[in-house]
Amino acid sequence: TPEGNIPRISRLMALAIRFDELIRSGEVQDYAELARLGHVTRARMTQIMNLLNLAPDVQEELLFLPPTTKGRDAIGERGLRPIASTAVWDKQRRLWSHLA
Repeated sequence: TPEGNIPRISRLMALAIRFDELIRSGEVQDYAELARLGHVTRARMTQIMNLLNLAPDVQEELLFLPPTTKGRDAIGERGLRPIASTAVWDKQRRLWSHLA
């Protein structure tokens, strides 16, 4: 078992993917219902789901970040917001390379 904790952003990325599956399958109607079920605000749910706007290779890198062994996680969701709001994947990749 690797030492350390799975970075929070990795867990949030996995949640966003799972939540998207729930919506697509019809098990959950929309973000508002997910927010109610998860006891978070609709705004927070939108922030989490915006991770799906990231280029697929960036999403994959987030899912497989190394465990955090001490201190705070190196990458947080807030730092990814400007990248996720960029529509062009090549630009996202450049921004990501500066953050990672």
